[in-house]
Amino acid sequence: MITRMIAAALLIFIPFAGKCQQDTVGGYKLVWADEFNSNGPPNADNWGFESGFVRNNEDQWYQEQNAACHGGKLIIEAQKVHLPNPGYLPNSINWKQKRQFIDYTSSSINTRGKHSFQYGRFVMCARISTDAGLWPAFWTLGVEKPWPSNGEIDIMEYYRNKLLANIACGTEAPNKAKWYSNTKAMSTFKTNWSKKFHIWRMDWDKTAISLYVDDLLLNRVALKDLVNQDGSQFNPFMQPHYILLNLAIGGDNGGAPSATKFPKRFEVDYVRVYQKTQNPE
Repeated sequence: MITRMIAAALLIFIPFAGKCQQDTVGGYKLVWADEFNSNGPPNADNWGFESGFVRNNEDQWYQEQNAACHGGKLIIEAQKVHLPNPGYLPNSINWKQKRQFIDYTSSSINTRGKHSFQYGRFVMCARISTDAGLWPAFWTLGVEKPWPSNGEIDIMEYYRNKLLANIACGTEAPNKAKWYSNTKAMSTFKTNWSKKFHIWRMDWDKTAISLYVDDLLLNRVALKDLVNQDGSQFNPFMQPHYILLNLAIGGDNGGAPSATKFPKRFEVDYVRVYQKTQNPE
């Protein structure tokens, strides 16, 4: 496990007996966490899996066996393979069906239907690989309405030599998001940054969403600016969101993985959610 001194140094957490069980700075209290301390598959009470080719023309086939807990961490491992695509249809124009083979496998897990939260402090301590073609993410989606009108928050996203902190709401056009995005080039970080664990954090209340890495503010957007732009006046960030963790390969944004040596890992020490002791209205 990664030393809790990291968290203490950031004045975010007050550890006790290996767990964060006390209030954090600012009146937050732990309401849910997964410390990944039991070896084996991720806790089924917390996490479900996506399966197959899912989104963004990505190269990986998602499957359960690429995610496992070991040594106090969740490990999502991307592997290079050559397997038949069970959904292959020779004359299809659908990107999921026209691929004859699966070239990579990985995992995507989420708390949908199990745990969702409206407002709070969401925290992940993790180590990400930054090789070409990799696209790890720690993000949330709203429980109501189709994407992007349900709202998306990318607390951590990496591809093409940059970290991203993104928030998206809906527009009049189906499947077209209005993005509020900020990036941070990896060249601005210290050498060997990707070899260490880092803390990503979202502070979300009824006024704004703020996204951080190691206490560095990457993006902040007021909730008043995040109403869906479709005339509905629905704000997708005034509803509960569930959590996703995944390691994607290639696709629309990830870049070419051909020069990268696999397997590659997305290692998560913990995911925690805190809320104010008096919840906002």
